[in-house]
Amino acid sequence: MPTNLPPEYFNAEERFRAAVDPEERIQRLEELISTIPKHKGTDKLRADLRRKLSKMKAGLGSQAKTRRHESPYHIDSEGAGQAVLVGPANTGKSALLQALTNAKPEVADYPFSTWGPTPGMVEIENIQVQLIDTPPLDREFIEPDMLDLVRRPDLLLLVVDLQAFPLEQVAWTITFLAGHKIVPDDGTSNQEAPGIHIPCLLLVNKVDGPADQEDFEAFCQLLDRPFETVGVSAKTGHGLDALRQAIYRALRILRVYSKPPGQLVDRSAPYVLPIGASIEDFAARVHQDFARNLKGARVWGSGDFDGQQVSRDHLLEEGDVIELRQ
Repeated sequence: MPTNLPPEYFNAEERFRAAVDPEERIQRLEELISTIPKHKGTDKLRADLRRKLSKMKAGLGSQAKTRRHESPYHIDSEGAGQAVLVGPANTGKSALLQALTNAKPEVADYPFSTWGPTPGMVEIENIQVQLIDTPPLDREFIEPDMLDLVRRPDLLLLVVDLQAFPLEQVAWTITFLAGHKIVPDDGTSNQEAPGIHIPCLLLVNKVDGPADQEDFEAFCQLLDRPFETVGVSAKTGHGLDALRQAIYRALRILRVYSKPPGQLVDRSAPYVLPIGASIEDFAARVHQDFARNLKGARVWGSGDFDGQQVSRDHLLEEGDVIELRQ
């Protein structure tokens, strides 16, 4: 039975997806439920969302009780992906986190000023990606929970200091991580190498001026691994926009937009899907009812012409606008 959802539902649903704070997500979900008309066609949808709301409230209520027993390294992924900054001491990871996000880590000129993980959200156009600063890698001791964190992200950001033997820092960091069965993947790494392979960008920090740019270019020529490498400066902001775009590419994701029939497109709240996703994948992301009852879709962008009728296995491209039909 068709749900016949009003335009207000889709607007509220986009606001819910854009919310990050747990309390705000609960508020947005309550708002979303209130927009659903009450008839037999929406019974299952309302029941599903009420169950989800109940679980979110229960989780928020128990969070304060369990927080003291949880490891600070147990950080749930938020946004369009999770990227973790790793590297030796005093490479400027905390300064980069501060420059890219609203997080306020302790930033100091001396090493080992970071004693625990610090998350923040970096804006990349109209999406957000979670960025986590970590304590420096240390041969003498490293928290097991930190290693668990470094094994879980969608992307590793390996940070080295241009002013402090960066080639040696790269080699040391890769060897250190490999010793803990973590393989920063440069795209050509031996997939049979033991350990967890994680996509990786190489960030060369402290490219603060023209002379540093020349040193960075020399570093890239001498580097014997084909990492995508970005020269940045937490001090001046050099390269941070290029870094944002590199993070987006490395996550292997794309943004698409929902267009309710007869309505304008809201480009402030995209759906984020993996590259290779189809119309059916998008419909399932909107709601399982859409995937089950999907009769067709129109697409603006990847079709042969704007508004083309496409099948559920049509592959989506960056920036597509989709109108689902039940």
